[in-house]
Amino acid sequence: MHSEPGTYALILYNPKKNQVQIGRWQTIEIKRGYYIYVGSAFGPGGVKARVSRHFKSDKAERWHIDYLREVTRPKCAWYSHDKKRLEHEWADVLSHLPDISSIAGFGCSDCSCKSHLFYN
Repeated sequence: MHSEPGTYALILYNPKKNQVQIGRWQTIEIKRGYYIYVGSAFGPGGVKARVSRHFKSDKAERWHIDYLREVTRPKCAWYSHDKKRLEHEWADVLSHLPDISSIAGFGCSDCSCKSHLFYN
């Protein structure tokens, strides 16, 4: 992983059923299991900085994923340093996979995707 721009998918594990208040957005119920959050990192520090931030536990809550990270454990990240923003394409692919659910509106307030958070 480099400090170049790109797109990533963060794999999280939630050990138990829980409710999480996502900032001022809403409270969501999360199940025990694995979650995939799709995001982009085209700012300073690129993918390396953004993914590293998601692995930290002590940080300011800025995005939807920061609130979810309070109760989940990051396991790994898949990423691409392609110059094209792939997060919307990846979210679309995940939304069409069998046995994959999404949390409507999560992480996509600035785009037309249904969600950027998926559960299996």
